[in-house]
Amino acid sequence: MIRSFTCVNFCRGWSYQIIQEFVKCHEDHPIAKFFGKCTNLKIKLDKCFRLEKEMKRKANFEQSKKMQERLKAQRAARKAQASENPIPE
Repeated sequence: MIRSFTCVNFCRGWSYQIIQEFVKCHEDHPIAKFFGKCTNLKIKLDKCFRLEKEMKRKANFEQSKKMQERLKAQRAARKAQASENPIPE
């Protein structure tokens, strides 16, 4: 886990530079790019983006768990309030 966190921090700092190098490689080698000239940069980008997506997914999941707990508590409070104060007929 620590390793991936370190990689994510590294990727956040360097992803822009890697993207610039990747674009430059494609511009400098318009035909060789199809034969693997820029593949090493693409692999680095893919790893960074995969790690970034994983971190975002985890953060979103944690946020959704908190939201579900909050909604569950609100529903329980409303149900308790409704049972204490029934609607008169």
